[in-house]
Amino acid sequence: QSAGSLPLGVGISLGVLPWVRGVPRARTLRALSRPRPPGRLPVPVPVVSRSRCSPAGAPGALPPGGYRAWRERAARDPAGFWADVARGWLRWDSPFHTAWQPGDTAGSARWFLGGRLNVSGKGSRPRIPRGDLTCRLANTLKKYGIQKGDRVAIYMSVSPLSVAAMLACARIGAVHTVVFAGFSAESLAGRIMDSGCKAVITYNQGVRGGRTIELKATVDEAVKNCPSIKHVFVAQRTDNKVHMGDRDIPLEEEMTKADSTCIPESMDSEDVLFMLYTSGSTGKPKGIVHTQAGYLLYAALTHKYVFDYQQGDVFGCVADIGWITGHSYVVYGPLCNGATSVLFESTPVYPDPGRYWEVVQRLKINQFYGAPTAIRLLLNYGEEWVKKYDRSSLRVLGSVGEPINKEAWQWFYQVVGEGRCTLVDTWWQTETGGICIAPRPSEEEAEIVPAMAMRPFFGIVPVLMDENGEVIEGNDVSGALCIAQPWPGMARTIHGDHQRFIDAYFKAYPGYYFTGDGAYRSHEGYYQITGRMDDVINISGHRLGTAEIEDAMADHPEVPETAVVGYPHKIKGEGAFAFIVLKEQTARVDHIKEELKTIVASKIAKYAVPDHILVVKRLPKTRSGKIMRRLLRKVITEQSSNMGDVTTLDDPSVVKEILDAYQKYKEKNSS
Repeated sequence: QSAGSLPLGVGISLGVLPWVRGVPRARTLRALSRPRPPGRLPVPVPVVSRSRCSPAGAPGALPPGGYRAWRERAARDPAGFWADVARGWLRWDSPFHTAWQPGDTAGSARWFLGGRLNVSGKGSRPRIPRGDLTCRLANTLKKYGIQKGDRVAIYMSVSPLSVAAMLACARIGAVHTVVFAGFSAESLAGRIMDSGCKAVITYNQGVRGGRTIELKATVDEAVKNCPSIKHVFVAQRTDNKVHMGDRDIPLEEEMTKADSTCIPESMDSEDVLFMLYTSGSTGKPKGIVHTQAGYLLYAALTHKYVFDYQQGDVFGCVADIGWITGHSYVVYGPLCNGATSVLFESTPVYPDPGRYWEVVQRLKINQFYGAPTAIRLLLNYGEEWVKKYDRSSLRVLGSVGEPINKEAWQWFYQVVGEGRCTLVDTWWQTETGGICIAPRPSEEEAEIVPAMAMRPFFGIVPVLMDENGEVIEGNDVSGALCIAQPWPGMARTIHGDHQRFIDAYFKAYPGYYFTGDGAYRSHEGYYQITGRMDDVINISGHRLGTAEIEDAMADHPEVPETAVVGYPHKIKGEGAFAFIVLKEQTARVDHIKEELKTIVASKIAKYAVPDHILVVKRLPKTRSGKIMRRLLRKVITEQSSNMGDVTTLDDPSVVKEILDAYQKYKEKNSS
C-alpha cells in the first residue's frame, strides 16, 4: 500500500517494551516488505498480532479481598501501596528509595525518589520488527542536536510514525509536546513559544475523513514567529510534494542513514516526560507537565483494571494522540502492559457511519474506548450500521471526555454491546494523568449504574466541598469535586508558571486538589459528574476556556466586548454561544459574524467556532465591571424565571434587554 492509503485503524506496538518485570520484548508490529525508492523508508503497514508482553507473574488479578482491600490500603497507606505496585509493575534501572514524599506545600508531592528508568524501553538491541522505527528516529533527533531536556513539538495525524516520535523523544530524554493536528498556526506557535521547543516533527500533509490537511503549511506559518525552532522534521504521509526550506529535514530519508539501535537515556522518576496544553479559564492554554515513573505506572494500572485488559487483547481507543486520552490509552498505558493498541486516523462517519464497527470486526477489538459525542452522532444514523458488522469480540466499552447522557449510554450498551459488554463511563482530566473514577474495577459482579462514573480508582480519595470550603459528609449530596490525597499520575506543575498551578488547583480548597467539576454522591455512595464549575466548556470532548474564544474575537476592530458561555448541544455535549457588543450600529452584522467565526477558526481551531453569535447593546456587568456569565447561561437555557439575585448588576434592566434580543434571535432562526 502507498503512504496515502495506510489503514485507518491499525494495531501497533512500537519500540522496546521492557516495563514489566521478567518479560521478553514484544514482537507485535510487522511491516510488509515492498519495493521502495532509494533513500526512503517504507511506510510501515502494521497488522494486528497478539502481544506477548504481559507476564504470567505480574500483578494481574486483584488480591484476596478484591477491590475494597486495594482501595482501602491505597487510601490508608499510599506510600506502601504504590511502592509495592511500582516494584512489581515497572522495570527499573535503579530502584527508588522513597515511594512518596508529600512535600511542604500543596502540589509539591513527588514519587519514587531515586528511581531511574526509561519509559520507551531498555537495552541496545530492539527485537521487534519495525522497533527500529523508534530507534532510527531517536538517532536522527540526536544527530541534529536534540538532547535530554530539549522540548520537541509533534504536529502529526495519528499514525505509527507519530507514536514512534513520542517514544523516540522519551528514549533520548527529550520532552515531547504533542499539538492536535487540527489546531491553527497561531495556536501551534503559541504552544511552541511557551514551551521553548527546539524542533517540530510533522507530516507533509494529513489525511482525515477523506480530506487532505496541510500540516507542513501550518507549521511553516507557525514557526515564522518561533526563533527557538532550529529544525522541522518532515515525514511523508502522502505522495504530494511540499515546500522545503533551509531548516526543513526530510525525516524518512535521514532515518535510513541512522543506526537501528539506540541505547535509552536513564531518566529520574521525576524528570519531565511530556507537556500537554489544555485550556484554562483565563484564556492562555496551560502546559501541563507529567513526569516519568508515576505517570507511566498510573496509566498502565488504570488501563489494566478499568478495562479488564488480559494478555493478548486488542485494545481500541479511538482518541487522537493530541489529547491526554491518546497519550494514556493509545500509547503509554497499553504499550506498558504489552497490549496491541489500535490507531484510528479517520472519523466515525467516513467513509460511512459503520466505520468504527467495521474496524472492530476486522481487528477483533476486545475493548472499545470512545467519546460520547461520537456515540450521540452515530445513534442518529440508526442501528443498521452497527448490526452490519460482527462485534462478538467486544468485551468492554468505554466512554471518555465528558459525561455521557442516558440515551447515548443505553444505545452504546444495548445496540453496540448487545447488552453483554461491561460499559465504563470514565471521569478524569489532562491533569490527573489517568482515569480517576469509573464503574470498574469493583467487587465481582458489582452493579453499574447507567451514565455514572461511580467508583474511585485505587489511591483516589474524592470529597465534596460546600461553598464555605467545608467537606460535605453523607450521601445524596452535591458539591465541588476535590481529591484529598496525591496519586502518582497527577501533573507536577504548569510549565513556567508553578504559581498558576497552585492557584488553579489548590487555592480554592486548601489541602485538596480542586477538579473544577461539580459532582453528586448518590444514596449508595457513587459519584456522578455534573459538569464544570468554572468558565470552561467541553465541546465534543475538547476542553476549551471561554476566555480563549473571547480573546480571539476581541481582535475584530468592530467588536469591543464579547462574552461566551456554554450551552447543552445534542451532538457535541456542549456548544459555544457568543454575545457581542458592536462599536456602532451597522448593516454588516451578518458579515461581522462570519468574520468572527473565521478569526476563531484561525486563532484556535474550527471546533471552537461558536454555534451562535447574538448582538446585544451591552453585557450584564457588576458595579466592578465583571460580566455575570451565569445570567447569560440562564437566558440561553431558558431559565429566565430563575435569574437569582441581580441587584449586584450595575443596571438590572440589562437582563430584559438581553432576553428580548434572544427571543427575537430565536424567532428569526426558527422562521
